[in-house]
Amino acid sequence: MTGRGESNLTAEATGFRSRMVGGLRKEDAGRKERLSGWVHRRRDLGGLLFVDLRDRSGLVQISFGPEWTEAESLSLAHRLGSEDVVVVEGEVELRPNDARNPELPSGDVELRVHRLELLNSARTPQIPVYRGPDEDLPAEELRLRHRHLDLRRRELQENLRLRHELILETRNYFGNLGFLEIETPILTKTTPEGARDYLVPSRVHPGEFFALPQSPQIYKQILMTAGYDRYLQIARCFRDEDLRADRQPEFTQIDLEAAFVEPDDIFRWIEGLMAELGKVAQIQAAPPFRRLTHAEAMDRFGSDRPDLRWSLEISDWSDAFGTADSRILQSAVETGGRIRGFLIRGGGELSRKEVEALESVARAAGAPGLLWAKRTGEGGSGPLSRWLGEEEWEASGARSGDLLLVAAGSDRVTSPALSAVRGAVIEAMALPQERSDAWLWVLDFPLFEEHEGRIHPGHHPFVLPHPEDLSRLNDDPLSVRSLAYDLVYNGSELGSGSIRIHDAGMQRAIFRALGMGDQEIARKFGFLLEALESGAPPHGGIALGVDRLVKDFLNAASLRDVIAFPKTTAARALFEGAPSTVGSEELRELHIELRAAPVGVRTP
Repeated sequence: MTGRGESNLTAEATGFRSRMVGGLRKEDAGRKERLSGWVHRRRDLGGLLFVDLRDRSGLVQISFGPEWTEAESLSLAHRLGSEDVVVVEGEVELRPNDARNPELPSGDVELRVHRLELLNSARTPQIPVYRGPDEDLPAEELRLRHRHLDLRRRELQENLRLRHELILETRNYFGNLGFLEIETPILTKTTPEGARDYLVPSRVHPGEFFALPQSPQIYKQILMTAGYDRYLQIARCFRDEDLRADRQPEFTQIDLEAAFVEPDDIFRWIEGLMAELGKVAQIQAAPPFRRLTHAEAMDRFGSDRPDLRWSLEISDWSDAFGTADSRILQSAVETGGRIRGFLIRGGGELSRKEVEALESVARAAGAPGLLWAKRTGEGGSGPLSRWLGEEEWEASGARSGDLLLVAAGSDRVTSPALSAVRGAVIEAMALPQERSDAWLWVLDFPLFEEHEGRIHPGHHPFVLPHPEDLSRLNDDPLSVRSLAYDLVYNGSELGSGSIRIHDAGMQRAIFRALGMGDQEIARKFGFLLEALESGAPPHGGIALGVDRLVKDFLNAASLRDVIAFPKTTAARALFEGAPSTVGSEELRELHIELRAAPVGVRTP
């Protein structure tokens, strides 16, 4: 086993083993060892038998032969099956030069077994743990159903070990900064955090429910009012929302809060943490990280979490193209929209089919379409080219062989479309990365968002409005920025945080702007307001997703590859069979009665 955690492979000896198998090296030749583990693979050569013995530290070859193995143990060795659990005693020997395995850190040695004991025999595994170099993994659903076997794979064990080491480093890092690790309740009160709560019925309080926390947000703010000015928690959180590859109904976050801080303090701490975690994960994280406001990120990249490994940016051609003889372009500007897009150097080499695929990407992201033009030596080709004269071509900066991709309309429609097109162009053109690890802070998010005519929090309702925008809070709330910030790594949001409201009057004003009446405010948040009124210091924090952080550091395909027991995209745990039905007696104790949904009504 190489890389992370190699110093831990010796482990403390126990009654069943003197060390872990992956730590054996050529320097150990001549030593007597007692090893335990699983039979990973066996090769029976008649008189000689070779077995790869596995534990979570790695593999080592053990050998059985009539010259050095007890007769009873040799007989037993020939009957071993895949995944049997064994303990062996023997002597470490150097393998012949032509038999060494450079793929294994322990490949220079083998254990010549004197004595073998079978601790437990295994039935034929439902999915293979050992795979040949050309064998594919079983289907994911099958692997999740037999997760106890899937977790024996070296890849998953490496992933989970990295997860452990990152969390350990995080605790040490913040401990050295004076943070206290404090647990907050799991059974709590429902609050608006942007997703549905998981509800837990109370048996002793009929008709009342606890909620599983979407985050420890309110509790950590209350800790600030109580004087615990630097808080940390590796927190379990729960959200009842539709799943994707980067979402799970239960997840873990590095949750921190501190009093008497400004955004720069949070940035400095988190950048230092990422530098330390980067050393563990062998990625680059060199502070200070780049910063963009939310408005800049959307304007230049169409996304509030742009992947800056590539510098391809959106251009604004509203002035240059807005007077062209095209109602599509003119109306976009006249109705308050813009004409934006990409100048793709050398993009003229893309075939019409490839350009049409980019159009499909834009439509799938919500745009009505995508205009394009290729510049040639004598003019251009493509639908957009009919409206471009020499003046427009010059304004675009296009040279012969270049490609223009244009979306016209409101930013709300064109920004997500152009962001999707940007990713598709990078893939279609196989554009080389300009950096392997791109870190970014996105700042000054909108305080509010509008959905279906109603105002909602941009992040959550406890974010402090930007001091420069307070005068517009009542008259133009959608223009108000917040002191909220996101940490982005290679186009993935790793964490989100903000400076919080510490004044009870300001907090009430935000609740009212969200349409809450005084009674609703008192019922839902009276305890928070009482804490703020007791003398709350300025405070702020951030929460970093552990699952996503590990996934992105490993460039894994899914969060399910870095979680021991994940849920499927249908929010089911296939291994243990959850969720499951509950007996009528248990339901009665919880004062719950199940009723069939009316015909034609879909249950949530």
